[in-house]
Amino acid sequence: MNTKPVAPRLFATSPALRLLAGRHRDSGRLVFPLPPDRDSYATVELPERGTLWSYTVQRFAPKSPPYRGAEPFSPFALGYIDLPGALIVESRLTDVEFDHLRVGQAMELTTMPLRVEPDGTVITIYAFRPAQGQRS
Repeated sequence: MNTKPVAPRLFATSPALRLLAGRHRDSGRLVFPLPPDRDSYATVELPERGTLWSYTVQRFAPKSPPYRGAEPFSPFALGYIDLPGALIVESRLTDVEFDHLRVGQAMELTTMPLRVEPDGTVITIYAFRPAQGQRS
């Protein structure tokens, strides 16, 4: 099975799964996702664990374009994850029942399939799931 991330330089899988952010070389400001301007931004790996800051459930298909997810549409949870000492990132939430989500819940980084291309390539995205021991 051939897999490919939804965007280049969004996350690294080796040696460990990490989101890639950019730290502005002059101001020190941290941004995610990593900007393409490699001269102004240094690559920074973000923490792989954080806490659920806020969340919602997407119960209808987003407008397309830009949405290009699996068909038929299935509702999914979407959250903001507070990564300690870094920033808050928006993410799909996976491996959880919607009614078991709670603000402050410990979350960990993972990946998940978004869609399958006509040639069979699985397009993957990053996601967060409840940390080990907190899964539903």
